[in-house]
Amino acid sequence: MFKITTILCPVDFSDASRKAVQYAKEFSRSMEASLYLLNVVEPRPMAVDISLNYVPLEADLEKASMEDLEVIMQELIHGGFKASCGVEIGNPADVILDKIDECNANLVIMGSHGKKGLSRLIMGSVAETVVRKANCPVLIVKTEEKEFIE
Repeated sequence: MFKITTILCPVDFSDASRKAVQYAKEFSRSMEASLYLLNVVEPRPMAVDISLNYVPLEADLEKASMEDLEVIMQELIHGGFKASCGVEIGNPADVILDKIDECNANLVIMGSHGKKGLSRLIMGSVAETVVRKANCPVLIVKTEEKEFIE
């Protein structure tokens, strides 16, 4: 029998990812699995001549993301869930795929922004890449979909 022990839930603080956290909670509760919340900060290309006084660097974004992620994680822990979290810098799809192996996740639950057309072509789809390359099942949660959890 397939036993889910660790659920990886990437969080980018969008409505879709917040909804994915709700799904992850329900799966975790019913399967007694631990949760790992992951936020990925994308590296920002820097121009040679920066005219702005302050451009947030990855370290600043990483710190702010960790603070926001900690709030979600503490709610989970207070709710009786076994949860941990982390923030990493890199390409989101690559980091998520690496984290699947690193934390031995056997289910990924993540939100999808549902980009279509040119924006998807230019930006790519993190969710699509993870679905294609992950070595475990991936559940994609969309913001605008029928609710299966309360």
